[in-house]
Amino acid sequence: MKKHFSLLKTIRVTLAIAFFSILTFFFVDFTAILSYKWHVLAHFQFIPAIMVGSFAILAILILLTLLFGRIYCSIICPLGVFQDILAWISKKIGKKKKKYSYSKPKNILRWSVLDVLILCAIFNFALIINILEPYSAFGRIITHIFKPIYLFGNNILEKIFTSFGNYTFHKEEIFFSLSSFSIAILTFFIIGFLAWKNGRTFCNTVCPTGTILGFISRFSLFKIRMDSVKCNSCGLCAAKCKTSCINFRERKIDYSRCVDCFDCLGVCNKKAIKFAPAVAQLIAPIPKGKTIDQDKRKFIVTGLFTAFSIPALLAQGKEIILKSGQKIRTRKTPLSPPGSISREHLLKKCTACHLCISKCPSKVLKPAFMEYGLAGMMMPTMKFDDGFCNYNCVNCSQVCPNGAILPLTKERKHATQMGKVQFNRDICVVVQKENNCGACSEHCPTQAVKMVPYKNGLTIPHINTDLCIGCGGCEFICPVRPYRAIFIEGNEVHQEAKIAIEEKVLKIVIDDFGF
Repeated sequence: MKKHFSLLKTIRVTLAIAFFSILTFFFVDFTAILSYKWHVLAHFQFIPAIMVGSFAILAILILLTLLFGRIYCSIICPLGVFQDILAWISKKIGKKKKKYSYSKPKNILRWSVLDVLILCAIFNFALIINILEPYSAFGRIITHIFKPIYLFGNNILEKIFTSFGNYTFHKEEIFFSLSSFSIAILTFFIIGFLAWKNGRTFCNTVCPTGTILGFISRFSLFKIRMDSVKCNSCGLCAAKCKTSCINFRERKIDYSRCVDCFDCLGVCNKKAIKFAPAVAQLIAPIPKGKTIDQDKRKFIVTGLFTAFSIPALLAQGKEIILKSGQKIRTRKTPLSPPGSISREHLLKKCTACHLCISKCPSKVLKPAFMEYGLAGMMMPTMKFDDGFCNYNCVNCSQVCPNGAILPLTKERKHATQMGKVQFNRDICVVVQKENNCGACSEHCPTQAVKMVPYKNGLTIPHINTDLCIGCGGCEFICPVRPYRAIFIEGNEVHQEAKIAIEEKVLKIVIDDFGF
């Protein structure tokens, strides 16, 4: 019997480590060692599946829960596995052998948190949802804490190998966002502390996914079941339960909190606890004096529907007046990533998991601070301080698990206008210093910026907003500081960009070339 218990736990741990390791490495992998096909693991996360409207994946996850209980929490959810790892380490390095104990369910807190999240959705405030959504919280921890460490190690190896004339490694810029790092480090320490001390406290008191799946798991076919006849209330099973859901004195298990980790199996000397089906108990009779809590069911249904409708809060820009009295324009509308359709669509779907930010090779995608308003804090926006959006890159649209950034082909991206080029003529170096420049024109892939005659043999940028796709090549390369002479103004709704006639002719010539 113990071999059977050991096999169940081995299978669970093996699958959990596999899911966790692959998904974690996919976040930090900047050299594309892993195929982009592995992003499918991100799509099997519960809340992202709701956001994208993937009913097939939702059906699979709910069916798994109805069959086996909350195995999603113990195998598929990376934040859940992360807590298990911390709890395991705390047991290994502790001076005394760590024992858990039963605690009463904090149902008021659990359902209140879910209530708050539903209200946040109704009243257009996505920030709280994004902070507490487990997959996204894990993504930010990896992107803003562990990936910089990974890149730092790469840069050390690059320096060592380069000194010996070996160029296997190349230096990577380490991205830093103070607001997102602060939230990530706070999340890490709070969840880490709870896991270190008491195991799965976050999962069973705060996590909205845990609350929803916990409700469903009460009706699962396979459960950890106690034989009240064989049980002698020794408490060995409860001492192993990191969800604190086994009440050995009353010989009951709180199935809404059990995550099927199988740690309790095999420790019972009386063989009074097992993982087994009980069809007769699948629909349990309602005890006298009690009624089914219809409100909780309403919470679930309401939560699933309102998760699709989180509208945007708009960010406000301003006009800058220099000491010289010159008025220059700055960006008023932030740029949402290619494939996000519009700022409103992004704010409805995005949970700020930062997978797109982590996989952006040119480091153009950055966590928003107040660009989208408070509700859109931490969601990806395009900034051109460290690079520009590569003309042929569609990485972010390939990996997004929420449907916030829809898949794009390269051809489709070439015609997607995320923003339009704007020119502050008075502060351009050609006007201010009468120096030749033209860097913006050289870096424009669509001919939206061209150099035209100015005076004294100089040329000056001339813009055609219809051709611009908002890649930011011109803004990134512009030497004017602190405000750029040329910049991209975001489109609230992405538009169709025109293709330059010269580009069409060039394509025909290349395609028809004889060899």
